[in-house]
Amino acid sequence: MKPKFRYSLARQGDLSAIALATEEALPPSRGRFGGTRRRSLAVGIVIAFVLASGTPALARIKKSNTIARDPYVGALVIDADSGQVLAADNPDAKAYPASVLKLMNLLIILDKIQAGNITLQDKVLITAEASKIGGSQVYLKENETFTIDELLYALMVQSANDAATALAIHVAGSKDGFVELMNQRARTLGMKSTEFYSIHGLPPGTGQKPDVTTPRDLTRLARELLKYPDTLRYTSTRERGFRNNIFIMRNHNHLLGRVEGCDGMKTGYFTMAGYSMVATAHRGNNRVIAVVMGSVNGKLRDAKTAELLAKGFMLMPKKPVISAPVTNLPPPEAPPAEVRSTGRTVAKIILLIAVLALAALGITYFLRWRQRPPE
Repeated sequence: MKPKFRYSLARQGDLSAIALATEEALPPSRGRFGGTRRRSLAVGIVIAFVLASGTPALARIKKSNTIARDPYVGALVIDADSGQVLAADNPDAKAYPASVLKLMNLLIILDKIQAGNITLQDKVLITAEASKIGGSQVYLKENETFTIDELLYALMVQSANDAATALAIHVAGSKDGFVELMNQRARTLGMKSTEFYSIHGLPPGTGQKPDVTTPRDLTRLARELLKYPDTLRYTSTRERGFRNNIFIMRNHNHLLGRVEGCDGMKTGYFTMAGYSMVATAHRGNNRVIAVVMGSVNGKLRDAKTAELLAKGFMLMPKKPVISAPVTNLPPPEAPPAEVRSTGRTVAKIILLIAVLALAALGITYFLRWRQRPPE
């Protein structure tokens, strides 16, 4: 089968974009080894064709429409609890989130679970449309069924575009319907510079617009997600099996297990967008959220995000330590033995005086009665 190379994307990207476009155009492989040789051969043929067209053509490709910058387009770190900005560098710059936008998918589904509309154990039927999505995937097959819980792991750990599509169709009936839910939720969060056009963050096709957001808007999304404990359950998972462990999913967030306290959230990349990340970490009773968008390579993005997390903790205002209420008070101390002894002696004396006074009173009344004259 001849790969349908998307020339419009090739004109905008570099060789990585060409490879990605060709890879997406190929039908997803089904074997254990994923048809890697055939797919690699097709990608290689396309790249060779471009190289053969000459240096001027290659130079035009290198002058791609990428927005990525060194070290990044914009960055921000905030206190997760209060939302206070701790450090910022161009935080309102618009950039392409790529797969980072899948955090919005997660939020919408967790919202619906909390509302009682769906449950994590609901079965999702995989449609033909979901089975044909390219890019990062878990190779879903038409008419398979998986639970929402399983697909959320695929969405967050593997960044699976086919899982994103299956969930979107299950929840909203269509991809367009789910995109509308994404934009509605963004507006309720005050994400004024955000506009979603896709459910997965893949590069836009011909005539399509790219998803757009800012570091500041993504911190608003991350803070809302942290209200759900399940967010960190999914985004902190470094490795997990899928389809009875036949397929092993690995998280693209390389800060997990490497940066102290880092326990989420999501990365994203395609050539025009550059490398982006939302990350969160906690130390003691402090939690910060860091966002880096549009970095020129993955290692630089990871390094800058780690720097922001460390800087956030360093600049975090000290929070008062709230002591736990004392519920088991110790019994009052007993008075010394000497005090107890003296108290008993005084009580005895008072009692004796009272008895003697009553006795004297009784004797007086008796004598008076004896001396009373007869009637």
